[in-house]
Amino acid sequence: MAERRTHYEVLGVPQNATHDEIKTAYRRAARRTHPDHGGDADEFRRVSLAYETLGDPAARSSYDRNYGGLSGSSTGTTTSPPSAATPASGFTAGAHGSSGTSRATRTPTYVPAYQDGVVPPLGRELAEQRVHGTPRKRGLFSAHARLQREAQTISLISNQVLSVLPAARLVNGIHSPGDRGFVDHALLAGYRLALVDSMLLPEGIYRWDGQTLFRDGKPIRPPRLSPAVSKMQELLMPEVNVTGWTVIHSPNGNLHEPVIDYARGAEPSSSSSLTHVVNSANLVRELKMFLGTGPTPNVVNVPVLGRLLGGMY
Repeated sequence: MAERRTHYEVLGVPQNATHDEIKTAYRRAARRTHPDHGGDADEFRRVSLAYETLGDPAARSSYDRNYGGLSGSSTGTTTSPPSAATPASGFTAGAHGSSGTSRATRTPTYVPAYQDGVVPPLGRELAEQRVHGTPRKRGLFSAHARLQREAQTISLISNQVLSVLPAARLVNGIHSPGDRGFVDHALLAGYRLALVDSMLLPEGIYRWDGQTLFRDGKPIRPPRLSPAVSKMQELLMPEVNVTGWTVIHSPNGNLHEPVIDYARGAEPSSSSSLTHVVNSANLVRELKMFLGTGPTPNVVNVPVLGRLLGGMY
């Protein structure tokens, strides 16, 4: 079994590195490991998680105390770093049972904090708002089916994700960076950002191989979300870790349909891709896991939220 590395080792910095040194090391490592640049997706995830933890003073302090950082033993031994499912912040996204319920144990913390004498990058009233924007017409004509599925996605995320992640903020209808298109939904919690597009497809047997979606053996082209994810990651680096999902809604409203078979390495939980295709039930599960298990899921990242709101209609 390969030896597990500390976050400091992943970034290649000493344990007494300054914040600027950590940021510089992250930028260098992220460019080297980013899948769009020929890097390894799993290593890119490790690099992103390392920066999410070490780039936040509170999360870094907790990591150092609990996982053998600066306060480690004098022998120089180091305990294993936390996995993505054991956030250093101590936040509990919840143990999901058959009912899909979850336990959120922390109230939102705004970064930077709203204090007297400090001009915030975004007004507090907007920062406290959970959902921003609604499905709207694009151009002279409106596609009823698109508006319907976007509204369905908003309802799904609001009822089953925002309800258990108090710091999560949903921004609907943002301009896709780098082109003239749009991303249906952006969901931010702490230093993680999920971009979500949607499709409404008929019943059938679907298969996703990581690149193409097939229905009964015939290819269907899902929304091209990967360019938006990559560009958003580039624009917000190193502030956030960005991943994308395309959710397929069923005409009958069943969250567990359609059933999607996955090629090896293309499963929703796989870190080998920056975008995933899921049904509604899997979208809820994966968003809770991705956003709720970050080092600081209780943080409202005010500057990034402000940038997302600036990209709305």
